[in-house]
Amino acid sequence: MTSRTATRQPLYRQTAAALSEILENTEPGAFLPSEPRLARELGVSRATLREAMRTFEDQGLIVRRRGIGTYVSAPPKAIDTGLEVLESVASMAKRLGFEVEMSDLSIKETWPSAEEKSILDIPPDQTLLTISRILHVEGIPAAYLVDVLPQHYLPSNFSQDSFKGSILDLFLERGDTELGYSRTKIAAIAASVKLADDLDIEHGSVVLELEATLYTRKWRALDHSLSYFLPEIFRFHVMRRVGT
Repeated sequence: MTSRTATRQPLYRQTAAALSEILENTEPGAFLPSEPRLARELGVSRATLREAMRTFEDQGLIVRRRGIGTYVSAPPKAIDTGLEVLESVASMAKRLGFEVEMSDLSIKETWPSAEEKSILDIPPDQTLLTISRILHVEGIPAAYLVDVLPQHYLPSNFSQDSFKGSILDLFLERGDTELGYSRTKIAAIAASVKLADDLDIEHGSVVLELEATLYTRKWRALDHSLSYFLPEIFRFHVMRRVGT
């Protein structure tokens, strides 16, 4: 018999509770029934089912692959690290013992937007390089990174073949730039269609966005970047001092 409390719950929460019981009795790696069949079995619409499934997907408990289906997964091992010291995603992952690979590298010459002109303080007729790529952590597409910067800040021998995935590491390895600060804005956003395709997630899934500007010690902007992270793979924290 359905309790009075349960009937007051939103339908997607009731569906999520039913799904939780199914997942508890399903081995990792096993596929769930198709969405139409599962919706019929639970007596809900496919839209309600998808809303309920998104919670488990965000937690890494299920994996949805278009054209293949949905299977049960053990929670992925997460990269848990502080943001007090600036380091590249690749360096951070490797330091914590994760295997990192890069794919879908794109390097294009682009005209700056009004915002980029203001941030990077460049002449109106100067173009920029836009460098985008996907980073895979333990085989999972876990981060989508975009850097925009003037080409003359890069080494003369910079090329698509030699790039390892991190503009910050490139500057650090060169050793001739007085890096000083990174001003970073952090937000949780819904993934666009393109971003969802790049990270192989459902459109509208929550991702963590870091928008950052890299400065020298004299506050000259070198690079403007947008980084998108899967929250089940990247867990960032900040150590804060108690004020007086």
